[in-house]
Amino acid sequence: MAADSSPTARALLVLELLQNRPGTTAAELAEALGVTERAARRYIGILREAEIPVESSRGRYGGYALGRGVRLPPLVFSATEALGVVMAVLEGYHDAADTADPVGNALRKIMRALPEAVAAQAELVRRTARRVQSRRIDPPDPGITAELVAASAARRVVRLDYRIEPDRQWSSEVEPWAVLVREGRWYLLCQRLGSGATRTYRLDRIRKVEVREQTFEPPSDLDPVAELERNFASGYSYPVEVVIEAPIDELTELSRTVGELSSIDESHTRLIATTGDPAYYAEILAGISHPFTVVRGPELAAAVVALGERLVRAGRPTPG
Repeated sequence: MAADSSPTARALLVLELLQNRPGTTAAELAEALGVTERAARRYIGILREAEIPVESSRGRYGGYALGRGVRLPPLVFSATEALGVVMAVLEGYHDAADTADPVGNALRKIMRALPEAVAAQAELVRRTARRVQSRRIDPPDPGITAELVAASAARRVVRLDYRIEPDRQWSSEVEPWAVLVREGRWYLLCQRLGSGATRTYRLDRIRKVEVREQTFEPPSDLDPVAELERNFASGYSYPVEVVIEAPIDELTELSRTVGELSSIDESHTRLIATTGDPAYYAEILAGISHPFTVVRGPELAAAVVALGERLVRAGRPTPG
């Protein structure tokens, strides 16, 4: 049990214990939670204050049990619905890895209800999730996400329609290797048919998915997380080379998905990457707390200048 769990979270765990084991004593609750008997009785009090009927009986075989009307009927989720709930939990910034937390524990139960192949992909999504750094990030369509997760689990090729801007859109057939979440943004790690190039597509930019009959085998040594991070440094249209005036060990605010960092000397670090969205990349760089210079990538340099000018104008409002 996590030491920093709130009394309410522990009370909910008591509720689950009593649902599964009516007649549990205060001593047994205390042992299960790793707390004192006095604390266990306090959590019983929290449940009763919430108008949850917890009955107690004395004697050798006494203990606590829930009154009538508390147990919920079984819930049946489709794979798409269950994955949608997983997505909602991850988008809500909950610590999905902490099964002692009531939300994390509920997520674990939902994962058990998924088909085995889909559950494996959903577990990968859960493990690679990171807290969202910006509320401006657009969530992907749950239906499209569910289709991609299922296709990846079944190792079926998909045709997808992708759009970066209204005038920049295309279709492509790919092998969907994995769906992952990094820094709050959802990605499809895949290999394009024909070219054999590894690509990372943002799920919020995928407009349509068609699952093909053709199957595929992903690389036997595939590490989706490591491959995602490598792919962020290459494969996009616009090159990036930035020199940051800070030692590499001070750049903890930069995710590894931003690009490849290498030390130049004790006070300078080089960032090498590519990007398909210079304006978005400029916003990432603006969040660095150290001075930096764009030394390669005219598109990125122009985007940085445009962002800087916009911020300067915002700080100098026109009188009137």
